Amino acid sequence: MALATLSVATSCDSYLDKLPDDRAEVNTPEKATSLLVSAYSNHSPAFLLEMSSDNVMDNGKQYTTQINQEMAYRWQEVVTVGNDDPRSIWNSAYIAVGTANEALASLAKLPDNASNQALKAEALLCRAYAMFTLGNTFCMSYNPNKAETFLGLPYPKEPGVSVDERGTMKQLYENIDADIEAALPYVSDAHLTVPKYHFNSAAAYAFAARFNLYYLKFDKAKQYADKVLGTGTPTLRDVATYGNLAGVDDIGNAYVRSGENANLMFQTAYSINGRAFRSSSFNRFNHGRSIVSYETFWAVSPWGSGSSNNTLYEARYLYGTNQTIYYPKMLEMFEITDKVNSTGYAHTVDAAFTTDETLLVRAEANALLGNTEASLTDINYWINAHCKPVAGTATRPVMTEASLNDFFNKITEVPVPVKTDKERTIKKPLHPQGFTVEEGTQTNLIYLILQMRRIETWQQGLRFLDIKRYGLEITHNLDGEDPLVFKAGDLRGAIQLPADVVTAGLEPNPRETTNK
Repeated sequence: MALATLSVATSCDSYLDKLPDDRAEVNTPEKATSLLVSAYSNHSPAFLLEMSSDNVMDNGKQYTTQINQEMAYRWQEVVTVGNDDPRSIWNSAYIAVGTANEALASLAKLPDNASNQALKAEALLCRAYAMFTLGNTFCMSYNPNKAETFLGLPYPKEPGVSVDERGTMKQLYENIDADIEAALPYVSDAHLTVPKYHFNSAAAYAFAARFNLYYLKFDKAKQYADKVLGTGTPTLRDVATYGNLAGVDDIGNAYVRSGENANLMFQTAYSINGRAFRSSSFNRFNHGRSIVSYETFWAVSPWGSGSSNNTLYEARYLYGTNQTIYYPKMLEMFEITDKVNSTGYAHTVDAAFTTDETLLVRAEANALLGNTEASLTDINYWINAHCKPVAGTATRPVMTEASLNDFFNKITEVPVPVKTDKERTIKKPLHPQGFTVEEGTQTNLIYLILQMRRIETWQQGLRFLDIKRYGLEITHNLDGEDPLVFKAGDLRGAIQLPADVVTAGLEPNPRETTNK
């Protein structure tokens, strides 16, 4: 596991000489359960992915930015080494993989009963999820036409066994798929004391659904989403109740409440992502008013537009300034370690899997399978949960094939590059990577689902993954400079590996020399 776990401060051998959390031999189910707490990464790529996406803009040189924020916005190699940077994301995820491997090796020596099988399932899911996160960050999106040439990542499966080659994207996805499929028959909640911080049964199937959507296995994505949502009216987030809350903190706390049935699994991280979208220190490259007004929460959409004539609940729960407008779904939670100097660590709690996002996975899978009515049914479930009946001159829509096509056929496509705000809309031409979308209804379904996903996953980094999957071409404006354009299949979609990992010998991500 040399290159997959190498840190600047420790050699590979010293790392492999001890268990990931310094425990004694793991020889009981109870010790394995305790070990698996460390099989979840405590760093997240959300900040880097969000800053790479079209959810941010350049508000002007007069505003403050952070070095890694600007590097990500410019799609440059991020060379800083903070908690939200490539080195931390890489090391933390591979430590999680190493912990999962240690647990699996220990469980292999214990009786093969239902309880231990459930622990093995969790360990396999932890390994698969860590590798899925790394793959989405440091690799291109899955494309079956290029999967044997696109670089993958080292996939360690045994503690103490080195994996020094990246392999291919095909191999990476095959390994993730194998781990998920091996785990699903045995997932259980019985051994979990805090199930929403672990791969409980619902979260496991939600992960399987998202993975298979990205893997272009649309039948399986739908099948696994059905396991989470059922076949009737799904339980979704009660966004309407947020209007009765006092404000930012109350909404933020409600969003990540364990008792919220829409929340399937949380992921905690050392991160400033919660601060980045509300602090003046990050004002230059951020979710500014132009993006909000023309592309995200206030954009012209089937449910309305602006802040008043808009039935979308989230459009009424926005705070901040013209440079940093945010929906308080992922707030900073600060851990004070020195009360005298008021210093400590910034954390975030991310609702990594929810019923609402899983519903949109199913809607997208159905759309791509040609199941138009089923996709529209899920779209209307989401609209009913996220939109009020009437707001100003807007009414909550009931989407039909006719109304869908009528709306999007009237919307102007976003040009590349974008030169004025009025050129911005929610309709960005699709260039799917490794699959096809038919013109007409199917394309319009995807336009709408991608917009719903953009709202649903705002601040979580998933928008950039959608950009990569669908080859959306986006513009990052720059004050006083020519705009930067991210093209379909752009190699910069694979964030560059940490410098120390490349120095140690792992092949870096290729770049087109003509890209700025």
